[in-house]
Amino acid sequence: MIMEAERQQIVDYGKKMSASGLSVGTSGNISIYDPETGYMAISPSGLGYFDTEAKDIVVMDLDGNIIDGERKPSSEHGLHTIVYKNRPEARAVVHTHSPYATTLAGMHKTLKPVHYAMMGCNVDEVPLVPYVTFGTPELAEAVGEVLRAVPDTRVVLLANHGDVCYQANLPKAFGLAENIEFTARIQWQAMCAGEAVYLTHEQMETARERSKTYGQQGK
Repeated sequence: MIMEAERQQIVDYGKKMSASGLSVGTSGNISIYDPETGYMAISPSGLGYFDTEAKDIVVMDLDGNIIDGERKPSSEHGLHTIVYKNRPEARAVVHTHSPYATTLAGMHKTLKPVHYAMMGCNVDEVPLVPYVTFGTPELAEAVGEVLRAVPDTRVVLLANHGDVCYQANLPKAFGLAENIEFTARIQWQAMCAGEAVYLTHEQMETARERSKTYGQQGK
């Protein structure tokens, strides 16, 4: 089975995504990209994450051709491939329907720097993709247009839908999705309570620089 380790990692993180509430039911999807082969492993369509096994993960190329797997791939596979085509550094994509990020997306609001936890998205304001029907080539292209318009962002909100996060590996992409949901909740709560006060560009830049020495550093 090709990309066996990546398939298992998608299974593991699919369970984490479901258990954490970042997505409910069979919503949301996860992929990992291998630049050496040009193949992408992606979660299957309509299969519960706790019912998914490594053999259920589908391997595709970036043109949408199935390379290995018996299952139907996620209906959003085009959304994932458009990220990899526009972001050569991307190695994993997490697409969620997390409640607070989706609340902002449902209000057609962008995610703003109400907390430095969103610094991993690499921009001060997460852009919004206009609403397009889920699982369509048109949605994938709309995401591609925003990625090209905001070349530094690692996250987009999908109007009335959810969010899309990418990173250099799946643990980082999943962690980014968690931080986006946390920040979205803080923004929404601040909006409900009164008026949110957002961090400045300089403050966000300082936080991003500080993050380089955060945690356990390798020798």
